[in-house]
Amino acid sequence: MNVATAAEPFLVPESDGELSDLVFELLQKSSLLAGSVVPPVRNELGRLVRSMNCYYSNLIEGHQTHPRDIERALADEFQADPKQRDLQKEARAHIELQTLIDASEDHRAWPASCTYVRFLHGEFCRRLPEEMLWVESARTGERVRVVPGDYRNTDVEVGMHHPPVPSALPAFMTRFDEAYSPERLNKSQQLLSAAAAHHRLLWIHPFLDGNGRVARLMSHALLIRLNVGNCLWSIARGLARRVDEYKANLMQADSPRRGDLDGRGNLSLEGLKQFCAYFLTTCIDQVDFMKKLLEPTEILRRIELYANDETAARRLPKGSFELLREAFYQGEVPRGRAPEITGYEERRARETLSVLLEKGLLLPTSARGPVTLGFPSHVWERWLPSLYPIDAPRV
Repeated sequence: MNVATAAEPFLVPESDGELSDLVFELLQKSSLLAGSVVPPVRNELGRLVRSMNCYYSNLIEGHQTHPRDIERALADEFQADPKQRDLQKEARAHIELQTLIDASEDHRAWPASCTYVRFLHGEFCRRLPEEMLWVESARTGERVRVVPGDYRNTDVEVGMHHPPVPSALPAFMTRFDEAYSPERLNKSQQLLSAAAAHHRLLWIHPFLDGNGRVARLMSHALLIRLNVGNCLWSIARGLARRVDEYKANLMQADSPRRGDLDGRGNLSLEGLKQFCAYFLTTCIDQVDFMKKLLEPTEILRRIELYANDETAARRLPKGSFELLREAFYQGEVPRGRAPEITGYEERRARETLSVLLEKGLLLPTSARGPVTLGFPSHVWERWLPSLYPIDAPRV
């Protein structure tokens, strides 16, 4: 296999009108979403979106872990069943790694690079239970151990696709580095590379296992680094909700060149363009979804309906919604303002505040510091409908 041309083209022309329009739309809409909520609320929503991203990324891999069991794993509460416990630990590994990315505490290498993808694979796999580091060869039935951060040393098949042989992987990944180096790409091209690199990494398939998850985390990290992505939305949700379409577009980009008008590389330029358009459209769709979900008037309407129902059932005291609304708008609310906000005398206002803290609807910043808005799992379906599917499978 000729490394110089086998995976070419790695990029699509920046002059493509449809892709340029999608790049502009994504830049514009993601900027509006980033400013739609105040930082403390954004940070807490980011925690929830990381859990959502993990859930959908697991779903693409065929691993079904209920959202609340993911939350329990983060609190070190694991299932007794070994298989389900391992799935919980896998989920926690994903969230811990994405937390580093969202906090800009990840590796400083450029996300679309050999160094960074090996970092992702190593950090994720090192957090997995030992049993999940073993895979069975579809051809021989032999069990082979996945070495965190190391390229595979055996041949693999991915559906109809036959990735490069192990001895060629270093050369392919060197070309991957060269093609997506930020020094040779402008901002628009870098954003297009978030889509193109996603496919080309999966085509190269450098690791024995975990390539799909690494590709999705790489794309998320690259969008973050470009100030397009943020902790409020996830590409994984869009890919998982139409997983057959995702796989079909990956296969189209696997196609060989279809003639003289289809680029000059070994692979189809039109197939890569189609995948990039699909990827960018999915990003825009997820930004639109979260923008609508977090529209202040609507989310406060849902919170108020919830608070009114809980107050009528005597599970929340009167004045709860007023405190929750203030926390949404202001981000942090000094505890001493509770009487002013609720209209109650100090003792009753403190009691209302205590109930909201106990239920996780408000969160303390310190022992006596301001409080912020919380998003505990028991309100997700009421406050943030459709974030997860209603029929999310239970483990």
